[in-house]
Amino acid sequence: MQQSVSDLSPAARRRGLYTVFAVTFLMNAGFFLIIPLVSVHYVDKLGWAAAYIGLVLAVRQFAQQGLTVFGGALADRFGPKRLILAGVLIRAVSFVIMGYAAVPWLLMLSGFLAAIGGALFDAPQRATLAALAPEEQLSELYGRLGILQNVARTIGPLIGAFLIRYDFQMVGLGSAAFFMMAFFVTLAFLPPISVCSTPQTMRAGLRLAGRDLPFVAFTVLMMGYWFMWVQLSIAMPLQIKHLTGLDSSVGIMFTVSAVLAIVLQVPALRLAQRYLRPTPTIIAGMISMALGMGLVALSQTVVAFYVSLFFFSLGSVLATPSAQTVTAEMADDRARGAYFGVGSLAMAVGGGLGHVLGGSLVDVAAQRQLPALPWLVFGGVGLLSAVGLWLFYTSHAAKSPRALAHAPASGD
Repeated sequence: MQQSVSDLSPAARRRGLYTVFAVTFLMNAGFFLIIPLVSVHYVDKLGWAAAYIGLVLAVRQFAQQGLTVFGGALADRFGPKRLILAGVLIRAVSFVIMGYAAVPWLLMLSGFLAAIGGALFDAPQRATLAALAPEEQLSELYGRLGILQNVARTIGPLIGAFLIRYDFQMVGLGSAAFFMMAFFVTLAFLPPISVCSTPQTMRAGLRLAGRDLPFVAFTVLMMGYWFMWVQLSIAMPLQIKHLTGLDSSVGIMFTVSAVLAIVLQVPALRLAQRYLRPTPTIIAGMISMALGMGLVALSQTVVAFYVSLFFFSLGSVLATPSAQTVTAEMADDRARGAYFGVGSLAMAVGGGLGHVLGGSLVDVAAQRQLPALPWLVFGGVGLLSAVGLWLFYTSHAAKSPRALAHAPASGD
């Protein structure tokens, strides 16, 4: 039986928010425990083509975010809790299979199962947070959630780097354990709420979101952001491994990236919120990430690589919570889950293309001795997207929802 959020006591509402935060932490730790090591294990240790690993990661990314459209719409109909429970359980199974995959088709199967699991919990979880959070605290909560995610992304790779000393199977089992913990926390503590004001059929919810042209345009323009962002899980691990020759450098890179994000999150967002509205903050973040990508092309040392990573991380902490705020405030409360589902297409298409082209460009660059090629392409895509988003913003700010026109309230 679904409950309206307005019927929850303040204590139950807080418990729901804490549960979303805890589950988000567990999911991110489990995900980043294994995913950064996939390219290192299969490309460097087993000798598989980087392009194939990029394809596997792209299938997972594209299938998950594409199917999330339906996961979000189903959350409007049936409530988010059951979908989250099913999703984390399937994701746990998928990472066990990934840890034991010794042939290409089995790795692809694990990626597809991981996508199904993620599609079931992704939009419902984000819609739950948007439904439970007081509207004036959305930006603050997304910022805090970003810090928590980055703490998880620090811990996950460290655990993965420790487990891979034994074998990659232990990495898969360790990742699955985090998702099983998320399952039991959700089962015990998440209230069975409704995330929309009136239950919608899947078709009706998707129709509302799909006909919201400013929202669709925003979703398309965010594809460039995700195209760059996914390079953190394929091209950048291969680059740092190339510079150092050490598997352990991948875990260190993720730790440094996460620590940078944790340190930068609050001051960078507060400064941005003081002077910029949400959409220009996203644009500034995209430009910083594109600069980081371009600088990798000039990086011949580990120190230079980490300077590039600084700009990439700064851009990410600016863009990610601001994009979530814009999505939450543009969403029609009659179909909140469907909006988050449609919004996930930005990651599906942009992230999917980023994985495929990321792996392929790394292979081409190695074959033709053009080491700067991938990074110039990644940065160029980011800059083009930033320009497009600025043109969109300047033409829609005066007539679009307040998410585009008003700065979010900054938190203490």
